[in-house]
Amino acid sequence: MTTCFPTAGHIRAAHERIKPFINRTPVLTSATINRMFGSDIFFKCENFQKVGAFKARGATNAVRSLDHAAFEKGVATHSSGNHAQALAWAAALSGANAYIVMPSNSSPVKVEAVKGYGGRITFCEPTLSSREKTLLRVIEETGAVEIHPYNDYRIIAGQATSALELIEEIPFLDTIIAPVGGGGLLSGTALSAFYFSKGIRVIAAEPEQANDAFRSFASGTFMPSVDPQTIADGLRTSLGSLTFPIILKYVNEIVTVSEESIINAMKFIWERMKIIVEPSSAVPFAAIIENKINIEGKHVGLIFSGGNVDLNNLPW
Repeated sequence: MTTCFPTAGHIRAAHERIKPFINRTPVLTSATINRMFGSDIFFKCENFQKVGAFKARGATNAVRSLDHAAFEKGVATHSSGNHAQALAWAAALSGANAYIVMPSNSSPVKVEAVKGYGGRITFCEPTLSSREKTLLRVIEETGAVEIHPYNDYRIIAGQATSALELIEEIPFLDTIIAPVGGGGLLSGTALSAFYFSKGIRVIAAEPEQANDAFRSFASGTFMPSVDPQTIADGLRTSLGSLTFPIILKYVNEIVTVSEESIINAMKFIWERMKIIVEPSSAVPFAAIIENKINIEGKHVGLIFSGGNVDLNNLPW
């Protein structure tokens, strides 16, 4: 892929590339929720995706984009969450090795999932510098290709396919709301909205206690995350050098929500919609509950990013 932003052609090519391997996730509605908020909300359920999260899309596109020489060496990343599982799964599906650097305090559930998908785990201290140094050593030893969780145009194009499917299925949307952490899903969503719709507004939701994207977007200058303390563990990362410019250009607004609202939104979705979402997934719905986004009378797409939760460590 070129050094410029992924094009409509890149996103459509990514969709064709990954289509045989991923789920075309359902779009669900709730009459109760629509009545409560005076709007029509369409939930794109990436919690029903392979490995339980949208990350399967980008990981599959990245792995399947490798040339033969790179493929033979395998892929590598550092991640404590969904990207680790997604890359291990995508690599195993392709017959490639996946070398995953995980911090020592990673969730045991996620560690077991990565092992189950065939990932070769190297543990490190739970700091960013240790993760990066350990990954560098693993790459030097194996020759594996790094697949960053979000700061990679192949990943962004893959994540964009979720919104592409949503727009294909519900073409009359006014707004799409997505969570934002590193920005892979959000930047891909914004690109799909720009290329494949007639003026859909893209709004991101972020925890107040991990509000680097909100601050960066407002100032127009990258401001990294500093000690984020949020239950939405998938949104603790800072924006990337590739995702931030796309977000600045194509996203309309970023809002923040409280921890209490995230927990309430997550619980509400479990109880009313009877589906499991993780805290990060609940953040966009929390923004609706807090009335941070005016959706009255509108057709709104909302992306549930994943459903990987530790049932022994629920927030209620």
